[in-house]
Amino acid sequence: MPDVMSVSSLTISILATIFSASVVPCMEFNNSVLMQKPWKTSGCQQMPRQCMNATQENDCYLCGDDGQCTVRVAVIIPESDEYIVNQKRASVILKEAEEASRSEKILSESITFIYNYYDDGCNQEKTSGSVIRAIQNNSCIHVIFGTMCDYALATLGRSAKYVMAPLITPGGFSHDFTSNKTDYTHEMYSVINSGQADMRSYAEFLHMIFNGYKLKKVVLMYEKQAQMEVAGEDACYLFMRNLMTELQNLNLDYVDGDVGVLGGDYTNFFKTKVGVDYGIILMCASCLNVRKMIIEATKLNMMDRGEYTFFSVELYNCAPMPSRPWYVESDRENNILARKGYEHVYTILPYPETKFDDVSNQTTRGSLYLEGLYDGMLMYIQALTNALEKDQAGNYKRQMIAGCEMVYAMTGKKFKGKRDDILMNCNAQRTGCTYAMLHVNSNGEYEIVALYNTLNKTITYWNVTWPSGDPRDTPKCGYDLSKCPTYDVVKILAMCLISVIIIGLTIVLLILYRQIKLKAEIEAKAWKVHYDEITFVSTRRRASSASVKTEMDGDSIIGGTQLYATVGFYKSIRVAVKELPDVDKIEFSHEQLVELKIMKDLSHDNLVKFYGLCLDSPNNACILAEYCPKGSLQDVLEKEQVPLDWSFDMLLIMDLLKGMLYLHRSPIKSHGALKSTNCLVDSRFVLKIADFGLHFLRVGGLDEHSHAFWERQLWTAPELLRLDHKPPQGTQKGDVYSFGIIMHEIIVREGVFYLDDHMDARVKCEQVKKGPDDNRRVLRPFIPTSKAYDPDDKTEVLQLMKKCWSEDPDLRPDFAAIKNQLNKKYGGCLMDNLLDRMEQYANTLEKKVDERTQAYLEEKRKCEDLLYQLLPKSVAQQLIKGESVSAESFDSVTIYFSDIVGFTALSAESTPLQVVNLLNDLYTTFDKIIEQYDVYKVETIGDAYMVASGLPKRNGYHHAAEIARMALALLEEVKEFHIPHRPNEPLQLRIGIHTGPVVAGVVGLKMPRYCLFGDTVNTASRMESNGLPLKIHVSPATKTVLETFGSFDLEYRGEVEMKGKGKMQTYWLIKENGVERRMEVYKRINELKALYRIPSRIRTRSRGSRDRVVIDLSTSDISDCEESAAIPLLHVTS
Repeated sequence: MPDVMSVSSLTISILATIFSASVVPCMEFNNSVLMQKPWKTSGCQQMPRQCMNATQENDCYLCGDDGQCTVRVAVIIPESDEYIVNQKRASVILKEAEEASRSEKILSESITFIYNYYDDGCNQEKTSGSVIRAIQNNSCIHVIFGTMCDYALATLGRSAKYVMAPLITPGGFSHDFTSNKTDYTHEMYSVINSGQADMRSYAEFLHMIFNGYKLKKVVLMYEKQAQMEVAGEDACYLFMRNLMTELQNLNLDYVDGDVGVLGGDYTNFFKTKVGVDYGIILMCASCLNVRKMIIEATKLNMMDRGEYTFFSVELYNCAPMPSRPWYVESDRENNILARKGYEHVYTILPYPETKFDDVSNQTTRGSLYLEGLYDGMLMYIQALTNALEKDQAGNYKRQMIAGCEMVYAMTGKKFKGKRDDILMNCNAQRTGCTYAMLHVNSNGEYEIVALYNTLNKTITYWNVTWPSGDPRDTPKCGYDLSKCPTYDVVKILAMCLISVIIIGLTIVLLILYRQIKLKAEIEAKAWKVHYDEITFVSTRRRASSASVKTEMDGDSIIGGTQLYATVGFYKSIRVAVKELPDVDKIEFSHEQLVELKIMKDLSHDNLVKFYGLCLDSPNNACILAEYCPKGSLQDVLEKEQVPLDWSFDMLLIMDLLKGMLYLHRSPIKSHGALKSTNCLVDSRFVLKIADFGLHFLRVGGLDEHSHAFWERQLWTAPELLRLDHKPPQGTQKGDVYSFGIIMHEIIVREGVFYLDDHMDARVKCEQVKKGPDDNRRVLRPFIPTSKAYDPDDKTEVLQLMKKCWSEDPDLRPDFAAIKNQLNKKYGGCLMDNLLDRMEQYANTLEKKVDERTQAYLEEKRKCEDLLYQLLPKSVAQQLIKGESVSAESFDSVTIYFSDIVGFTALSAESTPLQVVNLLNDLYTTFDKIIEQYDVYKVETIGDAYMVASGLPKRNGYHHAAEIARMALALLEEVKEFHIPHRPNEPLQLRIGIHTGPVVAGVVGLKMPRYCLFGDTVNTASRMESNGLPLKIHVSPATKTVLETFGSFDLEYRGEVEMKGKGKMQTYWLIKENGVERRMEVYKRINELKALYRIPSRIRTRSRGSRDRVVIDLSTSDISDCEESAAIPLLHVTS
């Protein structure tokens, strides 16, 4: 099969995220207008009861007594090669999927597939005959792989339900197959859509666009039989019918036009049907005929003013050149017209069909539907494997599975597909598929301008540029300009002259206004800060060695000193305050005032913000700048505890690059003193550039003989070193040289201008100043060969770094060129790793916090689990919350007491360990049984076992029935129980039951117990002690309640003398009618639990004389079963 690119939902969401990061939709698209809300993909309704009955009535066995299973497959699709999905291709696809499943150990060798192929002819009549032949050939059909032709599929869908077989199809395009078919009575219940396209999704995409732009008028222009190679007869007609069904709430004014009968002459249709009244044309035809329509519209000048917008829907990419739909080699004379016309066409098709290279290389166009058939087979195999039961030896049991069971097994689940996971919704449809809207760009190539995802039914990406503003459903002028208003030429000229005069006056006034405003702003001195506006805090920190060096950097006014700078607050903003010793009440020139205003106005994420000057300080004038607590870049690079990997290095370089690019484009023009000590790092590890501008405020330079002076010159470009009087603002090319030196400093992390021979800073500067030697070599920082640089990733950056420190300034790239080059390789990934700034620095601490938190939560869970074992959950939760637990009165509960007859003698004749093992085995068995009933185990004392129902959660009068059934079950289990150390000696249980009021509460603080108090407890104990072995002794109160259920047999015992009670008429509980059926139900329940691997609680409910067994599969009790959400509650009527 040809290779078809399929895009996973994860890839689509990443693609949409990248797109949406740079493109903001012009409007909000509202999916609430759609007729069908997004389907759930989990938590679907339970299996229909009719389906369970169908399972029992079905006699088509999948597996025999020998453990071998045979799956009979009916493949009912067209034989003709004119259809994309035909018998020849399907036979290859299905067997490939089967073999792939076997090779991946998904499909057992014990399962055999038998394929029978039937030709449906892509019509209803022949489909009916094919179904009859399939039934005659083999009365048992386990699964049907069906046609993509909608008419034929309708007949096949009804037949599939009749033969009780799931129908898997990559088709099912029309509305009938995508409407709500979750009800078992629906005629299309058995249809499972495994394909990646359907007409409803196309219509929903258009619905959201039409609603968003308030489009109310449209012309439907279609060829009824077009694209039949995919969807069969009337494909485009069915699409238009689906569209009108979806858009019915918009009250559209539309023209229905089947142009297939026009023989390719579309001009008259455009003139008479579209005309000047309709601006939206929706097309469905073959790709070549769509091109012809566009050419005819272009010839009529419909594309000249952008008043007409064309939408074309395609089930697959059928253009001769997939990326250039307007180009046809044999019709070159019309290619120019077609290209012009396609600038007004927006084509919608499945996203995999936008992989143009893959589409071009396909042997069969539209192969995504063949892949849908392949995925359908994979899905069926996985569902079947999960549904089949095995015996203890691992062989398949003799069993049959109804088709509706398989439909249910493939609903609301996720399966492994050929390329990606297959997500099925609760309507048995494949979901998470994406549709793309394509538009021809200025290069004549298709590009994606919008994406629609079916999972949540949302437009995930929107970057549509309409030819002439938003689309209109009614042309303003029309193709023949008949609706354009006429104008007086003299009036137009007069209006133009007046407009020119007004615009000219406006420009002059704006210039004057800006000059006056600028002068006012300069005189306002917004940069001036009063001393009383500053609140100082003590933040002295011990400086690193790098900070000590930068303290000697006399001409620095902001950078390098913030590790030990005075910190204060200005207008609630934390700022660094540095004194300027030599600036004392100076008079600023006009140029200096302008520069101060510019500095105040400059704002960029990678520049240190200048807040102003304080000239009225008691001591010296001071400058206020943004505070960066991490210190300078040099400080950060010298800290071993800061993990700097390549991504982090590139983040710092990109920050520096963006800041310098902004600075060079600002009125400041250049930095002049760029070095790592003037690059500060804030708390988020964002690099910010300092010490630019305000050169007139810098203090005197350092002594030329000092080491600090020459250390400062290591970042200076050679052409500036050669000048006797270096300009304080430097040059832009000199900044690029400094940028290259800092890049080396970041990447190598061995200090500034690192050389392997430890040359003195002054000697380095003199060598750089000297220039090339006799061999035309210049001194530049050394790049260690021991560094593990990835040649595919870092060589390009190192080459760029070397260009930045070129000897010839003209050979150095500017910052715009540097950014373009780095963005090509690192722009996207650096944005994705933006949060790594904080994560890398805090990684160790986060790990410790996470480990301790997890340990705490695990211990908390263990304590809560233990508490839930000792006390009722509701009571335990009150204690956990710190609430007091008050005693609670219960009007009616039923209490069960039992003990072992002859336990004292047995204990005397057995060792203590044997007694403990006996009681442990017995009570473990009892505990498993009582889990199936709505009862609460109160306590065990020696051989006594006490259980109650009706508390702490009240259950009406069902408590008596719950206890009675539990007692019968325990009695039956005891008859089969063997004493471990005396296997031949039977164990006899004596049981007593009584119903009445009690008071319950928690007693004690040390080892608290949930205890019951009242005469009912004593009476229940007396009923047990006065009973007989293997008998259930029932009080009159319990007997009265049990009689209301009508299902329990009780036998009158007579009057019995009770201690403290006198004589009491008592009864024996014999059995419950219908218990055989109940045991069958319990057996089926255990089979279901083993099948789905779900922990469950089974309880019984009574309603009159009818009983129900309810398996409560609450999601709160489920942790490891993916399929549990699809089976929230199962009722089995006995």
